[in-house]
Amino acid sequence: MSASGGTKAIVAALVANLAIAVAKFVAFLFSGSSSMLAESVHSLADSGNQGLLLLGGKKAKREATPQHPFGYGRERYIYAFLVSIVLFSVGGMFAIYEGYEKIKHPHEIEAWYWPVGVLVFAIIAESFSFRTAIVESNQTRGNLSWKDFIRRAKAPELPVVLLEDLGALVGLILALAGVSLAIATGDGIWDGIGTLCIGVLLIIIAIVLAAETKSLLLGEAAGTEDVDKIQAALVDGDTVTRVIHMRTLHLGPEELLVAAKIAVRHDETATDVAHAINAAEDRIRAAVPIARVIYLEPDIYSEAAAAAGENPATTPGGPSAH
Repeated sequence: MSASGGTKAIVAALVANLAIAVAKFVAFLFSGSSSMLAESVHSLADSGNQGLLLLGGKKAKREATPQHPFGYGRERYIYAFLVSIVLFSVGGMFAIYEGYEKIKHPHEIEAWYWPVGVLVFAIIAESFSFRTAIVESNQTRGNLSWKDFIRRAKAPELPVVLLEDLGALVGLILALAGVSLAIATGDGIWDGIGTLCIGVLLIIIAIVLAAETKSLLLGEAAGTEDVDKIQAALVDGDTVTRVIHMRTLHLGPEELLVAAKIAVRHDETATDVAHAINAAEDRIRAAVPIARVIYLEPDIYSEAAAAAGENPATTPGGPSAH
């Protein structure tokens, strides 16, 4: 994912959510609808989340230091994880509490045209934000399904914005349903039920976001396609004859670490091996530009050791050739 694409989607979502949050809160003041209060807090939390994503993107651009030699690329994962916590606590839990209170102490919605008008406006605004996120995601999604894109994306911003916008749209529909039923029946309990549903929805989305960003924080390998490209680039058929085993790790969305043990011919000189390693690094960077940190260890491949299971070629986690 390009950083510009993610930033464009975040800014679009931020502008939409700030405008919607103000409109929802005004509607709550005039109507007393708990759904509108929950939705205004939801939009305010989403605005804060977009601010966190922008801050994380800025901090991730800092240069590497002796204390952090691999840079700060994972700052983006940390701030995306914070988004899931904010969405769970501020958005979801508040909505559940407010819905419970409204069900326990229901009252009729006053000035019904305020919440209905604001919700229609909010649905239109969120739809534009959601469309922007979809357009930006389609530029990098390729043939992946939306589920796989969210699960496999190494850059967290677009999946976060996509899920937030989807949750916002569904939440607005739930709020509109709750408010409409409350107006039609004159029973404010429907407003509370709609608010409860919004809270449950936000908590589910927060849990999904937390699970995905936790995986990124722990450290994910390169995708299958990139792994295949790197392995193909390593072997030149001359000095480097095969990959004994290899590890990859995302230091950030656009920075990949590659560490591999490669087999070289036993009669090559140290100079030949050094030149072969340098050439292999160049081929890797040409094939996978985000592979910026590369460590290659030359070794002698042993057929006997491989047959005994001691030297599995290209097997992740395989032991040394020694």
